[in-house]
Amino acid sequence: MRVAIVHYWLVSMRGGEKVVEALCDMYPDADIFTLVYDESRISEKIRKHKISTSFLQRIPGAVRGYQSLLPLMPFALESFDLTDYDLIISSESGPAKGIIPAPGSTHICYCHSPMRYLWDHYHFYRSHAGLASRVMLPMLAPLLRSWDVNTSMRVDRFVANSHHVCDRISKYYRRHATVLYPPVNVDDFTPTTSIEDFYLCAGQLVPYKRIDLAVKAFSRMDRKLVVIGEGSQMEELKRMAGPSITFLGRTPFSVLKEKLARCRALIFPGEEDFGIVPVEAMASGRPVIAYGSGGALETIVPGVTGLLFDEQSVDALIDAVLDFEATERRFHPAILHAHSEQFSLRTFTTGMRAIINEELMIRKADKLRSYPAIQRALEAQLPMFATDTPTTTLQ
Repeated sequence: MRVAIVHYWLVSMRGGEKVVEALCDMYPDADIFTLVYDESRISEKIRKHKISTSFLQRIPGAVRGYQSLLPLMPFALESFDLTDYDLIISSESGPAKGIIPAPGSTHICYCHSPMRYLWDHYHFYRSHAGLASRVMLPMLAPLLRSWDVNTSMRVDRFVANSHHVCDRISKYYRRHATVLYPPVNVDDFTPTTSIEDFYLCAGQLVPYKRIDLAVKAFSRMDRKLVVIGEGSQMEELKRMAGPSITFLGRTPFSVLKEKLARCRALIFPGEEDFGIVPVEAMASGRPVIAYGSGGALETIVPGVTGLLFDEQSVDALIDAVLDFEATERRFHPAILHAHSEQFSLRTFTTGMRAIINEELMIRKADKLRSYPAIQRALEAQLPMFATDTPTTTLQ
């Protein structure tokens, strides 16, 4: 069986790329297709595979400015020739599922999110975009949404990374999805008793992550906050930060691991589809103070593994931090780490194999039913093939 993995773009190592790594482990001979690729920022595990890029790769500056090429992405995806592949697994957050699969292939889409900048976050993205994007998006977005919905019909099975995303797939694509949480290497993180007096924010520094709330809140409280990550909002955040805020930028994994284990708590003020960093914090034995929406509702148990606040405001975050400090002793590192294990790489791999095998069996049975002679033979020997039987869904 020839396997293709299609990922929107390979320019960093975040949650989506961790899923690609897990798929690479499952299918070590798989070929990878992506719109643009920055080899220097991608793990060796992914680099070992044959990686094919689209014509966007040849456009000067595309690797850094790929987001500005959104109108060309449908054409680039459809240019990939996947004729010879039996199984296609698309990893979707930017466009990826829009490839053209062969009639006999099986296309499974692991969806981190329908494209946020076209759907639920459209107005937020537009309001924070540059002048050119604010002018062009209202004209381009309807065409891109239409393409996005139409290409959902090219998928045989959707797998969502959370119930939050499952609901959005149903809303925008009118398709059912099986929920399977993404893999987190929880065994890479170990609790420690050496807790230091600082809080931590980690992730991409872009507007929708709402790191600004944490910077403003901790500046006002004059409490120590360490910010790990890079992105378009870095300079703006530095300008609003007080002396108690430290920016480390992009750091090696060893530094992130140390800070996660030694912080008093992780601050997570944005709405995420799932949110891998909170699970990594819990695997490190540290609680999470998060905005109570999206994936945080599926990973954080209030009062056991963290606290949730109901409003994305500085005052609400300050109140949550003060509540945490009043009850900090009730959070136990061993319980936090044990809770994180349900999101392990092993759980993801087992679940994904089961889903793929089930879909391949369904497709094989459908193909057999399409041949009259085989249909008559099956009806005689296996009556279950004579009628359409409901399929099972793993949850």
